[in-house]
Amino acid sequence: MDGSLDIRFAIDRSSNDGSLAQTRLIHLDQRAPMRALFPHCPNMGLPVTAITATCGGFTGGDRLSVAIEIGEGAGAMAIGQAAEKLYRSTGAETLIDVKLDLQRDAWLEWLPQETILLDGARMRRRTTLSLAPGSAALAGEILAFGRQARGEELTHGLIHDGWQIARDGKLAWVDTFHAADADLTAILGHATALAGARASAMLIHVGTNLKQALDWVREKLNAANNAMRAAATIVNDVLLVRWLAGDASDIRPSYAALWMGLRASARGLPVNLPTFWHA
Repeated sequence: MDGSLDIRFAIDRSSNDGSLAQTRLIHLDQRAPMRALFPHCPNMGLPVTAITATCGGFTGGDRLSVAIEIGEGAGAMAIGQAAEKLYRSTGAETLIDVKLDLQRDAWLEWLPQETILLDGARMRRRTTLSLAPGSAALAGEILAFGRQARGEELTHGLIHDGWQIARDGKLAWVDTFHAADADLTAILGHATALAGARASAMLIHVGTNLKQALDWVREKLNAANNAMRAAATIVNDVLLVRWLAGDASDIRPSYAALWMGLRASARGLPVNLPTFWHA
């Protein structure tokens, strides 16, 4: 499969409201199996697009690309409709390319659902976030290593998950998680790596008042459940939060609480998430 999704949002200049809720879809190009849905989410304060794949999952040789552009002063949330599965491959890789482009004073929430990697899956994913002056974003990912309900463990495969963030045309942060074949089980189990965690997550916040946000995030993490490990820091004006846990469901409450609080403090948006994210 070779699927793609290209979405662009812009502010409705005919409105005198000036809020992010006046953002409108101005361009949509979608190629199977990728689809964009637009659920009615009046309690979110901005447009929401749910990204889905009609194929039910991906395997080796599949190529997918997603490009989202947020115009000047506009704002939107993009969210996976549900968790996405990557199935076993005989050797070819699943290639996923995500490009998120924010114009001046724009706001984007790239809210993840789980990416579930089945034993033998081979994923190579690249996410690029580019921000113009005055723009800000929340973004992240949640990875599940095997089908946890079945007690599945990863014994072979490839995870290559790269992020790149640029602000005002200058590179601010790069990160890549790479584990392949013989090294995969070692990295997942080693005490200095994932230490047996069956799920990991990352939240990225690019914006202003990050030191104050960091203090609040750490306070929330310290009060969270003991079933997970989590930490937060700031690198080159990028706020990063990471979680490790035995199950993705142990991470979700903490992840949701931080996301809702940060969207409220950064843009004055409602302390909500779409109902289907909690399903």
